Amino acid sequence: MAEVRLFLTRLTAMVLLLWVLFGLIFGICPMKNEDMMPRISSGDLLLYYRLQQSFVSGDVIVLQKDGKRYVGRVAAHGGDTVEITEDAQLSVNGSTVIENDIYYSTPRYESGIVYPVTLAEDEVFVLCDYREGAKDSRYFGPVSKSEIKGKVITIVRRSNL
Repeated sequence: MAEVRLFLTRLTAMVLLLWVLFGLIFGICPMKNEDMMPRISSGDLLLYYRLQQSFVSGDVIVLQKDGKRYVGRVAAHGGDTVEITEDAQLSVNGSTVIENDIYYSTPRYESGIVYPVTLAEDEVFVLCDYREGAKDSRYFGPVSKSEIKGKVITIVRRSNL
C-alpha cells in the first residue's frame, strides 16, 4: 500500500512539473505550412519560450491572430516605421533592410495595409521567410505583444521523428 501511495505521489509531481513546464513556460506547436521555408519546413515541431517580454529584429515568434496560429520573423518593433516599397523592398525607418538569409522579394499585398506603418510601443511587424503569398503583417497588420505566444528557441525536424 505504501508503494502505491509513493508511486501516485511521484506520478502527480511529474504531471504537475510537466504542466508547469509545457503549459506555462514552454510551448510546442507544429509548423503547418511552408511560410518559413527554407529554414522551417511544414511538419517541423517548434519549441517556444512563453515568458519572453522583448523581441528584436530577426527573432522567430509564434503568434495568435484572429483565432489562427502563425509563425513569423520580427522585422521591426515598437516605434519603427515600416514600408514595403513598390519594387518589393523592406524599408524600416527610411532605410532599406538588407536580408542576406531571405531569398525572396517582399511584395506588397493588394488588400493589405496602407504604408508607411508606424508601430506602437507594444507592436511588432512580422514577416515570413517565404515572402510571396505568406500570411504575415502585410496581410493582417502589426502584431500586438499580447498576441505573441512566444519566441521559438529550437526546431525539431520532421525527418528526425
